[in-house]
Amino acid sequence: MQTPVQISFHGLDKSDAVQARILEKVAKLEQFYDRITACRVVVERHHSSGANATTKDQPFHISIILEVPGEELVYKRDPKSDEALKDHQDINIALRDAFAAMQRQLKEHKEIRRSGRQEAERVRNNEPII
Repeated sequence: MQTPVQISFHGLDKSDAVQARILEKVAKLEQFYDRITACRVVVERHHSSGANATTKDQPFHISIILEVPGEELVYKRDPKSDEALKDHQDINIALRDAFAAMQRQLKEHKEIRRSGRQEAERVRNNEPII
């Protein structure tokens, strides 16, 4: 990666353990797709306006922005359903789901680029495009 990973925490204290986990996840993405040029990860925990709810009762919201040549891939995990809200009170589950979704986006991006290169090669060779 050309620039260091940027990690931000909003609504919760910075955690070295969470940062280390994020760096591990980013390293796995780089192994999957080595053309990542930059990565920003935001970990948020919103406070609730309810009198009985505390910040610790709130789910984690994860945003990942990956820059790859010619494009920016964005994933924002903002769970809405009660089940997802419950699951994402655990930071490890929230990170796992967010990075799995980003890996799927990278896979799709990689496939599109590969098929585009194949089409360009066919055009250069005057082959029919299927």
